[in-house]
Amino acid sequence: MGDADPINSTLEGLLKVLSMDNVIGEPIESEGRILIPVTRIGMGFGAGQGTDSPNKGSQGLGAGGGAAVEPIAFVVINKTDDGSEIEVISLKSQEPLNTAISEISELALEFLNEWRERQKKNEEKREQMRKGLEDIVPP
Repeated sequence: MGDADPINSTLEGLLKVLSMDNVIGEPIESEGRILIPVTRIGMGFGAGQGTDSPNKGSQGLGAGGGAAVEPIAFVVINKTDDGSEIEVISLKSQEPLNTAISEISELALEFLNEWRERQKKNEEKREQMRKGLEDIVPP
């Protein structure tokens, strides 16, 4: 293992976080609207290396880093008969409503995904029940 391996490994991990997919989120379509989450990514990195000592004969090498992802806005595309309207809703203002939206945005998206999964499972169950009834009582 070369001297630069811990540094390169740390940098590679941080660069994965900095991908464009993490800044502009997956579009969410609902009732004639498309919501596109926008986030801000912050990153820090540090590395250090020791040297050999004639008395101790030791060497040290270390690297570390961190990243944070924060929701900052939603791009809302409203599909209308006349075309599309685009609006940017900032989550960064100090208004209490925007602060609350920022804090619950991830929970709301998780809830929406879970609800969609439940709806899909319920529809599959209904379809199975229909098929079962058709086997018992022909249409």
